[in-house]
Amino acid sequence: MPTGPGFCSDPLWQTGPPSPSASAGALTNVSTCFQHTLLVFIPCALFWVLLPGLLFQCSRIRSTKRFRPLPWNFLSYLKIVVPVAPIVFAVFTFARAFGGEIPSPTINYIYPLVQAVTVLGLILAYVHAHQSGLVSSGIIFNVWLALTAAGLPELYHWGYRLVYNEDHSRGVSYAFLVWFIGCAISTVLQAFADPRNPEEEPNVELDSSYLNRLVLHWFSRLPITGSKKDLELDDLFNINDTNKAGVLEALWDYYWLPTMEKYHDKRRTAEVTTALTEADVIPAKSKDPGIDAKLKTAKSKVPLPSVIFNLFKMYKFEFILAMLVKICSDVLQFGNPYLLKQLLQYVSDPNAHLWQGLSFGILMFVVSQVRSLMINYYFFIVFRLGTKIQSTLTAVVYRKTLKLSNIARRDRTSGEIVNLMAIDVERFQMITPQIQQYWSSPFQIILALIFLFNTLGIAALPGVIITGLFVPYTFFTSVIMRKWMAQQMKLKDERTKIVNELLNGIKVIKLYAWEIPMQALIEQIRKKELNCILKSSLLKVTVDVFNWSTPFLVALGAFSTYTLMDHEKNKLTPEVAFVALTLFNQLRSPMTMIGFLINMTIEALVSNRRLKEFLVADELDEHNVDRVPQTAGNYDLIDATDADFSWNTSHHDPTAAAPGAANLRAITLRISRGGLIGVVGRVGSGKSSLLAGLLGEMEKLRGSVAVRGQVAYVPQQAWIQNMTLRNNILFGRKFDKTMYDHVIFACSLGPDLAILPNGDHTEIGEKGINLSGGQKARISLARALYQNCDIYFLDDPLSAVDSHVGKHIFKHVIGPNGLLKNKTRVLVTHGATFLKQMDHLVVVDDGRIVEQGMYDDLIQTGGKITEIMKAAKSGMEREDDKREAAGADEESIEEYDDPALSISEDAQIEGSDGNFARRQSTISALARSRTASTSSCASNASQSSAAAAKIITTETVETGRVRPSVYLDYARAATYLLMGAFFILFIGYQGVNVFRNFWLSKWADDNDPNKVNATHNFTNDQRLGIYAGLGVVEVCCLGLAMLAIAGGSIKASINLHHPVLRNILRAPMSFFDTTPIGRILNRLAKDIEVIDMRLPLNFRYFANCMVQVAFTFIIISVTTPVFMVVIFPLIGIYIFSLRYYVPTSRQLKRLESNNRSPMYSHFGETIQGASVIRAYSRSEAFCEAMNDHTDKFIRIKYMNLLANRWLAVRLELIGNLVVFFAAIFAVLSNYWGWISSAGLVGLSVSYALNVTEVLNFAVRQVSEIETNIVSVERLKEYTEIPSEAPWRIEGKSVPSGWPTAGEIEFKGYSTRYRPGLELVVRDINVLIKPGEKVGIVGRTGAGKSSLTLALFRIIESAEGQILIDGIPISEIGLHDLRESVTIIPQDPVILSGTMRFNLDPFETYSDAAIWEALEHAHLKDYVRGMPDGLQHTITEGGDNLSVGQKQLLCLARALLRRSKILVLDEATAAVDLHTDALIQETIRKEFATSTIFTIAHRLNTILDYDRVMVLDKGEIKEFDSPAVLLANKTSAFAAMVADAQHAKEPQSDH
Repeated sequence: MPTGPGFCSDPLWQTGPPSPSASAGALTNVSTCFQHTLLVFIPCALFWVLLPGLLFQCSRIRSTKRFRPLPWNFLSYLKIVVPVAPIVFAVFTFARAFGGEIPSPTINYIYPLVQAVTVLGLILAYVHAHQSGLVSSGIIFNVWLALTAAGLPELYHWGYRLVYNEDHSRGVSYAFLVWFIGCAISTVLQAFADPRNPEEEPNVELDSSYLNRLVLHWFSRLPITGSKKDLELDDLFNINDTNKAGVLEALWDYYWLPTMEKYHDKRRTAEVTTALTEADVIPAKSKDPGIDAKLKTAKSKVPLPSVIFNLFKMYKFEFILAMLVKICSDVLQFGNPYLLKQLLQYVSDPNAHLWQGLSFGILMFVVSQVRSLMINYYFFIVFRLGTKIQSTLTAVVYRKTLKLSNIARRDRTSGEIVNLMAIDVERFQMITPQIQQYWSSPFQIILALIFLFNTLGIAALPGVIITGLFVPYTFFTSVIMRKWMAQQMKLKDERTKIVNELLNGIKVIKLYAWEIPMQALIEQIRKKELNCILKSSLLKVTVDVFNWSTPFLVALGAFSTYTLMDHEKNKLTPEVAFVALTLFNQLRSPMTMIGFLINMTIEALVSNRRLKEFLVADELDEHNVDRVPQTAGNYDLIDATDADFSWNTSHHDPTAAAPGAANLRAITLRISRGGLIGVVGRVGSGKSSLLAGLLGEMEKLRGSVAVRGQVAYVPQQAWIQNMTLRNNILFGRKFDKTMYDHVIFACSLGPDLAILPNGDHTEIGEKGINLSGGQKARISLARALYQNCDIYFLDDPLSAVDSHVGKHIFKHVIGPNGLLKNKTRVLVTHGATFLKQMDHLVVVDDGRIVEQGMYDDLIQTGGKITEIMKAAKSGMEREDDKREAAGADEESIEEYDDPALSISEDAQIEGSDGNFARRQSTISALARSRTASTSSCASNASQSSAAAAKIITTETVETGRVRPSVYLDYARAATYLLMGAFFILFIGYQGVNVFRNFWLSKWADDNDPNKVNATHNFTNDQRLGIYAGLGVVEVCCLGLAMLAIAGGSIKASINLHHPVLRNILRAPMSFFDTTPIGRILNRLAKDIEVIDMRLPLNFRYFANCMVQVAFTFIIISVTTPVFMVVIFPLIGIYIFSLRYYVPTSRQLKRLESNNRSPMYSHFGETIQGASVIRAYSRSEAFCEAMNDHTDKFIRIKYMNLLANRWLAVRLELIGNLVVFFAAIFAVLSNYWGWISSAGLVGLSVSYALNVTEVLNFAVRQVSEIETNIVSVERLKEYTEIPSEAPWRIEGKSVPSGWPTAGEIEFKGYSTRYRPGLELVVRDINVLIKPGEKVGIVGRTGAGKSSLTLALFRIIESAEGQILIDGIPISEIGLHDLRESVTIIPQDPVILSGTMRFNLDPFETYSDAAIWEALEHAHLKDYVRGMPDGLQHTITEGGDNLSVGQKQLLCLARALLRRSKILVLDEATAAVDLHTDALIQETIRKEFATSTIFTIAHRLNTILDYDRVMVLDKGEIKEFDSPAVLLANKTSAFAAMVADAQHAKEPQSDH
């Protein structure tokens, strides 16, 4: 290698003209050495540094096998061929260095080789990425872009020489031009994505190029569509597979399960250590009463596993990438203050060249635009990460819900669990985009302070101190606010729980006229909740005022220190003042963010704690019950040996060995295949608990339990889903018509399908709201039947159905010849009717199996079964006495069978016994052996239109712009005074701020050494004093504005929640029949949270942005009038962008709101039916369904976030153009002599630099307000729902003690459930005498319950009227009516709260009266046995009471009210015969003078009544005394009694 003149031909940092002969005004260039070293090595080094990242990205794609290698096409070949040219000419340049006559510098041998090797590396990297399935690489594109940009100085160098014929080495210049063109073309080529294999499923996002994704051009199709029409779900892009809930949940489990194992190990160690310590110091026989507390403390000392760290492990690469991008963005942010300093020096320097000023303007634009692209890419990453975290946690919370043990579930209400998903998970999603601000905000503050020290020297120290004071203050206030927020969340959970219970039991609440105390209870909690919010808001006002005032306080401290330190030397010149001011403004954003972050962090920490506690809560032990199937030998399907079960104690708990820990004790039970086992016992004896124990729903404390085979479970309270009747039965299985028809027949559902509006395609409302109790029970049984399982656990399914239907079901489903004859059946029953047909009887009493064996053996032995049979027999004897008293001939009744009365299938049942006799191995085989008449009914139903049967109304999605009236509604709710004061004070705050900065500009101009006509009208101290005074006024305006919005938001929260709650409580039952509970809860939970927490912030930030943007344009226009030329085009582009974005964002947000409700509904439904889902082993299917709901919701949310970024990229370009034009016009105005004030230029450009972020934030706030104001619109919608009749009518109140007699008269009465539906009760004309006892009977759908609901005006009259004691009930207030008539409903509704509250929410009765009612209701001993007596806490839904006890509690309510009219709606269906007899005795005695309506399944209960009403299709078929009806052998009632008697015949000889 020839020796050269050294490493470089000229100094590295030297700048000068492009050639020695260039004119003085020519643009200077960097040195050749700079061009060939730094401008070559930096882009090349960038490639080699980033190459491992590219290789890692490719290896991840290959390892996941997500994509195939890409096909080769013309574009792919071009991307390889074009870079070959730069390599060739780099080698040529290297060779030329050797061949020159003059020795070349060393660098000329090095840089071409470096370039050639790097480009070769780029080609190989591209080929590798192509083979890995990467359509576009950001690393490759950025390196090509860097190589192209780095070549610009050398391009200028050679271009100038070529133009002016000064090139003496033409070969090298042409070689460089080819190199540069090759780099530029390669950059353009890399801007396009390579197409994927046509067989692969297209994905618009993943198939687009890096540059396309950077500017989100691929997303443009959606805003264009959104501007033309209202968006629908099908218009949206699909989410990527890696963003789907199922994939993310699996990734969570990969990291979380080992974490949980470690946590449980630590807990066990802590428990064992504590237990051993106690054992050492306490004698073996004594028991320290504080041991439980100590063990609990030991557990609590073990730190909960971190949800946040687990999420970080899952998404670490995205988190780190976002962090790197944010670092670059934050550093670039401080390029503009430096460039502003240079610009101001240029304006002050009369000898500066125009190109210098223009260069600074262009550089400011480039720096701003690059930063904008980086910050938007950062937000894109973190927003996407937020949606992933939301998907993950939603899926995880849902699955955990299905695993919760009863102990853990008892501590958490449905409302709390729903809030975890609705609020806590949402908070994680919301804080994720801001999470990097924990380090970024301090980093930006430190950088700003460093630049301030560089500008102001030691005078910047007061700024550091003021900033430092802010941190401990915010920390101190955050601790207090966190406590208040935790308290507020608890209150919100409590409120949501009560609202949930209220909605679930709304029918009973209305029947009892309990709306007012329920509203008062909710409003009381709401008041406490708002008190917490108000305290937090007021404290936050102090934080925000300090925070927003920090730039002024820092500026005041810095400028006063700077000027007062040395009056002569430290002059506040424009470049000092406005560079400092720009830095102070840049301090504002991170300081504001710290306040915002503290608020979000407080909320997130509360949510984090709640999520952690929920995710570590005890789960049902899967090993409680051995489910491993046996394949060989003769084995029992159910085998329990000496097993103890508990509802309240975990088997891990040391107290599990205590005598009272178990609810079921010493359970030993062996059940062989195909057996029918009856479980009997009194109310509360533990029958349902026995089934729960065998299903694994209770904690097994000791012993062993094995249940081998597929299980079906029919709970005592049927769980029905909000879907069609058919889908409720299919429960996820494939439709088999033959089997389905037989199931319908066997469960006696045929007649029900005939009367439902669309057969089995009729949609069932939430919790089966549009079905009777009997229908729900039979659908629940049909579901079990259709699943074709091995073992059937049946928890008293016959109690809710009429006796003849019960007989049919037993015969054709449960009994020895039923569909389940070859299956193992465990039947809990209160009735003695079918006991003799059981293969094995189990008698449960006080949590123990006291007897078991064959029926005959047990009867002979005597014992508990004898007591049960005696109770049953006495009931039959009473029935016989009643019949004899009625003059009926028992034998003739028994022989009678009227085909017109008995269900139409009975004849077919009798005629098909032969088919049932054949032994079949499965239900489906049996079902295929015959054809039932109901098939035609089912098929007719299936042919009907499903839409016609829709019970649940579709949630309305408002379209178009949010109406201005909605904003006025919010302003009215917040009061016009407070909202007006807020906006006026805020404009005042910004106005004073602008005036203060103009004052600073004038002050700085007077100190400009280059200004010849400076005026000195004020001393330095005077200027400083006025500057400080303006700042104080500004802070006062800000503080008052903040107080106004805080007060207004609380007013709005009160004024929007109260009328909605009031209106919901006043809504008619038809509203609840057609509206899912999840949707109403969404209004009262999510929408109210938006009103409470989000809208006040939105209005604050919106006002700040709008006023700031307006003043910025005014300032720039005043200082640089020529800027007005571009204002209107820029505003035009801005509005044009909004025209596409706002309708899209608005519609996406509405879609998001409406797709949130199905998630809540499904979640709430799952919580209610968790035990059924687990019993059928359907947890996985339900998790998949939830994942589908989540994916649909996240798909919409992700599109909304992308729309936000799409707009931001375009708006920030406008903002950067404002900076560009402000700087360029300032330079030109100065050049043309229009402006000479560096102070005004500094003011103008410093405001312009701030406008980019503000413009972007402004549109986000416009969108956020439009999005969140929808909550006001949705709440307003619920204030306009039709109300039922007035609760009280002034001037028409009923007399005290009304009704005094209890006479009821129906005059031509007809009614329907809703307008447009068929009449359910037709032309009833009846007079019920005072004190008369009337029994109402009839098939399902006959109108029995409708008639009683009409009495309470739950459904209103279509024709005719009802009179009570001569007063038409339609003319009095609903509460006057409902408080005077009492019902004991079929489905007992119990509210969480005390026993006393459940009995007397108005607190109108004395304790003595309540104890007396409990005594008559046979609950006194139970309540007295509770430690807290009447204050005993009842859990949500009354889960800590048996169904029988709940029914007795309803009886106690009725006894308290002592009404003259009592309605019993199948009130004793869920209790045993003995308790039934006691209840009937109580009713006869305590309501002897009352008029009683009884809807009865057990006909014996009404045989001693005065009259019986037989209903059919809403009409009275018969109405007379039982004696008369039974005497008439052709009467429908006689046939019913005969039918019921037939069912009892097998027991008659015992």
